[in-house]
Amino acid sequence: MKPTVVATVGEVRRSVADARRRGLNIGLVPTMGALHEGHAALIRAARAATGFVVVSVFVNPAQFGPHEDLQRYPRPLENDLDLCGREGADLAFVPEAATVYPPGFHTTVEVTGLQDGMEGRARPGHFRGVATVVLKLFHMVQPDVAFFGHKDGQQARLLRQMVDDLNVPVEVRVCPTVREPDGLALSSRNVYLDEEQRREAPAVYAALREGQALIERGERDAASVRRALAARVEATLGAVLDYAEVVDAKTLQPIEEIAGEVMLALAVKFGTTRLIDNVIVRAPE
Repeated sequence: MKPTVVATVGEVRRSVADARRRGLNIGLVPTMGALHEGHAALIRAARAATGFVVVSVFVNPAQFGPHEDLQRYPRPLENDLDLCGREGADLAFVPEAATVYPPGFHTTVEVTGLQDGMEGRARPGHFRGVATVVLKLFHMVQPDVAFFGHKDGQQARLLRQMVDDLNVPVEVRVCPTVREPDGLALSSRNVYLDEEQRREAPAVYAALREGQALIERGERDAASVRRALAARVEATLGAVLDYAEVVDAKTLQPIEEIAGEVMLALAVKFGTTRLIDNVIVRAPE
């Protein structure tokens, strides 16, 4: 059974208010559609933790750069609604762009510092679009808890900071990355990979695991780990490295010496398809 579908702020707020009158707390899973098993896992987490689950489906134009894939980004709405229903979502919020960004819209949100490296450096303006739309969704839906995946690790860290800094009354929960059996992180963009690219793409996670193993064996020089990440990717047929980073997991700043929790992050292109992935590693004392 598909969830109830609403498209306006008034409709979503009325539905949420009705759920609250019934004593239910509200979970939100923000998505850009093209849902897959990673999104399903987020919906299941929301279903287990909250009484009324809202899934937003909105391809946010503000987080795409001028030469990125906004127009070809997949929009299989009926399939998305089927998945939402199968996983027990109560409400699908599917707004039009003019609802989210009405005429005369001028306000944006930035989380300076955390937005500058990695994806922010590679995609200028991307995180401004992400932070703005997520804050808008929080205000429109007014959830108690919002669920995000760890594959977008920089995004998750940034959104937690935004919530803390702006006293937003929403708990941000970050759920583990869901992977194919060969390690490839699930992504809506995986459908763009051809057969050969799909065969080689698990090298991204393999490189991260090799970097993690280096740290766990005692390597503390971040530059050495970066070189190992890059070398593994560059040895992969058809892979073009965008970046390989070793950063502090809290500040997201590049480091020289590995200590405490660090994030290893990669962005890799296979043809025109750009994949990102990361792992958090705690360096042994």
